Amino acid sequence: QVQLVESGGGLVQAGGSLRLSCAASGSRYVAGGLGWFRQAPGKEREAVAALSIRDESTYYSDSVKGRFTISRENATENTVYLQMNSLTPEDSGMYYCAAGWFVGDWYLRTNYVYWGQGTQVTVSS
Repeated sequence: QVQLVESGGGLVQAGGSLRLSCAASGSRYVAGGLGWFRQAPGKEREAVAALSIRDESTYYSDSVKGRFTISRENATENTVYLQMNSLTPEDSGMYYCAAGWFVGDWYLRTNYVYWGQGTQVTVSS
Protein backbone atom coordinates (compact mmCIF):
# COMPACT_ATOMS: atom_id res chain seq x y z
CA GLN A 1 0.00 0.00 0.00
CA VAL A 2 1.22 3.48 -0.88
CA GLN A 3 -0.04 6.64 0.76
CA LEU A 4 0.16 9.94 -1.09
CA VAL A 5 -0.31 13.30 0.58
CA GLU A 6 -0.45 16.49 -1.46
CA SER A 7 0.22 19.99 -0.22
CA GLY A 8 0.98 23.44 -1.55
CA GLY A 9 -2.30 24.42 -3.12
CA GLY A 10 -3.90 27.79 -2.57
CA LEU A 11 -5.19 30.98 -4.12
CA VAL A 12 -2.95 32.88 -6.51
CA GLN A 13 -3.42 35.64 -9.04
CA ALA A 14 -3.09 35.00 -12.74
CA GLY A 15 0.55 35.03 -13.75
CA GLY A 16 1.66 33.80 -10.37
CA SER A 17 3.29 30.55 -9.28
CA LEU A 18 2.65 27.69 -6.92
CA ARG A 19 4.65 24.62 -5.97
CA LEU A 20 2.77 21.47 -5.13
CA SER A 21 4.31 18.63 -3.18
CA CYS A 22 3.35 14.98 -2.99
CA ALA A 23 4.83 12.88 -0.21
CA ALA A 24 4.76 9.15 -0.84
CA SER A 25 5.00 6.62 1.94
CA GLY A 26 4.05 3.04 2.65
CA SER A 27 5.41 -0.44 2.61
CA ARG A 28 5.59 -0.54 -1.19
CA TYR A 29 7.20 2.60 -2.47
CA VAL A 30 6.29 3.39 -6.02
CA ALA A 31 8.60 1.76 -8.54
CA GLY A 32 6.80 2.83 -11.68
CA GLY A 33 5.76 6.42 -12.04
CA LEU A 34 4.25 9.39 -10.27
CA GLY A 35 1.79 11.70 -11.89
CA TRP A 36 -0.25 14.81 -11.32
CA PHE A 37 -3.84 15.10 -12.44
CA ARG A 38 -6.34 17.91 -12.04
CA GLN A 39 -10.08 18.22 -12.09
CA ALA A 40 -12.13 21.36 -12.45
CA PRO A 41 -15.82 21.44 -11.41
CA GLY A 42 -17.96 19.75 -14.02
CA LYS A 43 -14.99 18.47 -15.99
CA GLU A 44 -13.16 15.19 -16.35
CA ARG A 45 -9.99 14.55 -14.40
CA GLU A 46 -7.10 15.22 -16.75
CA ALA A 47 -3.44 14.31 -16.71
CA VAL A 48 -1.05 17.19 -16.18
CA ALA A 49 2.43 15.72 -15.77
CA ALA A 50 4.22 12.53 -14.86
CA LEU A 51 7.66 11.31 -13.92
CA SER A 52 9.05 7.86 -14.58
CA ILE A 53 10.86 6.39 -11.59
CA ARG A 54 12.79 4.05 -13.86
CA ASP A 55 14.62 6.64 -15.94
CA GLU A 56 13.46 10.01 -14.58
CA SER A 57 11.72 10.86 -17.85
CA THR A 58 9.10 13.56 -17.55
CA TYR A 59 5.87 14.04 -19.46
CA TYR A 60 3.49 16.99 -19.77
CA SER A 61 0.15 17.75 -21.27
CA ASP A 62 0.17 20.31 -24.04
CA SER A 63 -1.74 22.79 -21.90
CA VAL A 64 1.01 23.02 -19.28
CA LYS A 65 4.14 22.29 -21.27
CA GLY A 66 6.69 25.06 -20.75
CA ARG A 67 4.94 26.35 -17.63
CA PHE A 68 4.88 23.38 -15.25
CA THR A 69 7.79 21.24 -14.09
CA ILE A 70 7.57 17.89 -12.32
CA SER A 71 10.61 16.83 -10.34
CA ARG A 72 11.99 15.18 -7.26
CA GLU A 73 15.15 16.03 -5.36
CA ASN A 74 17.02 12.81 -6.07
CA ALA A 75 16.53 9.16 -6.90
CA THR A 76 15.70 8.23 -3.32
CA GLU A 77 13.44 11.18 -2.60
CA ASN A 78 9.94 10.16 -1.65
CA THR A 79 8.49 13.52 -2.54
CA VAL A 80 7.59 14.69 -6.01
CA TYR A 81 6.97 18.33 -6.83
CA LEU A 82 4.97 20.22 -9.40
CA GLN A 83 6.25 23.72 -9.99
CA MET A 84 3.54 25.76 -11.70
CA ASN A 85 4.40 29.08 -13.30
CA SER A 86 2.45 31.61 -15.36
CA LEU A 87 -0.80 30.33 -13.93
CA THR A 88 -4.10 31.16 -15.57
CA PRO A 89 -7.67 30.77 -14.31
CA GLU A 90 -7.93 27.70 -16.56
CA ASP A 91 -5.39 25.99 -14.30
CA SER A 92 -7.79 26.11 -11.36
CA GLY A 93 -9.00 22.84 -9.94
CA MET A 94 -8.28 20.05 -7.52
CA TYR A 95 -4.83 18.64 -8.13
CA TYR A 96 -4.22 14.98 -7.37
CA CYS A 97 -1.01 13.06 -7.04
CA ALA A 98 -1.09 9.49 -8.29
CA ALA A 99 1.26 6.52 -8.37
CA GLY A 100 1.27 3.61 -10.74
CA TRP A 101 3.01 2.04 -13.71
CA PHE A 102 3.09 3.19 -17.28
CA VAL A 103 5.07 2.72 -20.48
CA GLY A 104 4.45 5.67 -22.74
CA ASP A 105 0.78 6.16 -21.90
CA TRP A 106 1.47 8.20 -18.78
CA TYR A 107 -1.78 10.14 -19.22
CA LEU A 108 -4.18 7.22 -18.68
CA ARG A 109 -5.90 7.28 -15.31
CA THR A 110 -6.19 3.52 -15.37
CA ASN A 111 -2.40 3.20 -15.10
CA TYR A 112 -2.46 4.73 -11.63
CA VAL A 113 -3.33 2.59 -8.65
CA TYR A 114 -2.81 4.95 -5.72
CA TRP A 115 -4.27 8.44 -5.38
CA GLY A 116 -3.95 11.25 -2.91
CA GLN A 117 -6.84 13.29 -1.54
CA GLY A 118 -5.99 16.32 -3.61
CA THR A 119 -5.02 19.93 -3.03
CA GLN A 120 -7.06 22.85 -4.32
CA VAL A 121 -5.55 25.39 -6.70
CA THR A 122 -7.48 28.55 -7.47
CA VAL A 123 -6.18 31.14 -9.90
CA SER A 124 -7.96 34.48 -9.90
CA SER A 125 -8.10 36.71 -12.95
